[in-house]
Amino acid sequence: MDSFYHDDNLLFSVGNLFAAGTDTTGTTLCWGLLLMAKYPHIQDRVQEEINRVIGIRQPLVEDRKNLPYTDAVIHETQRLANIIPMSIPHTTSRDVTFQGYFIKKGTSVIPLLTSVLQDDSEWETPHTFNPSHFLDEQGGFVKRDAFMAFSAGRRVCLGEGLARMELFLFFTSLLQHFRFSPPPGVTEDDLDLTPSVGFTLNPSPHQLCAVSRV
Repeated sequence: MDSFYHDDNLLFSVGNLFAAGTDTTGTTLCWGLLLMAKYPHIQDRVQEEINRVIGIRQPLVEDRKNLPYTDAVIHETQRLANIIPMSIPHTTSRDVTFQGYFIKKGTSVIPLLTSVLQDDSEWETPHTFNPSHFLDEQGGFVKRDAFMAFSAGRRVCLGEGLARMELFLFFTSLLQHFRFSPPPGVTEDDLDLTPSVGFTLNPSPHQLCAVSRV
């Protein structure tokens, strides 16, 4: 019990892995499929790239570097969906002065990720779904310092690497096998991007059609 390696900590760590990792990844995928149905021309480009680079074989993590547009779409989904807009509370480990304000050691601090992910000084069209935010003029993927979907600082999301891998593999596999569209009688314009507020920002209740491409 004098170390961090004991049963209680193990149970909490596994619980966090499933609760935090499963919910956030699943919610992001729900947003991704909704956005593909709402913007079919973007879905077309993703599927064309997947067809050209991967074909019908199973996607691999290593494919990401050869799928810049698909990678940009995933990142833009995370940016616009902004599923944890206030991240989770952090505590200062020492006294610090930040932008003229003194913050005492032990103070709870909430990093407002929305202020970065939708900052009009960082993004050309901050409130619009625009994968070009993550593409250069040649169509290559570009990392952006303002992309902080996994929080900030030394307590950035512990599962970031796992989440990036999961999002890429699941999203790519789904778009490889299915075409997503609104149900009969519903248009793309009818699909509502207003989030349902909870611990995470989920899409409002909706239905989609998944049509096999095989």
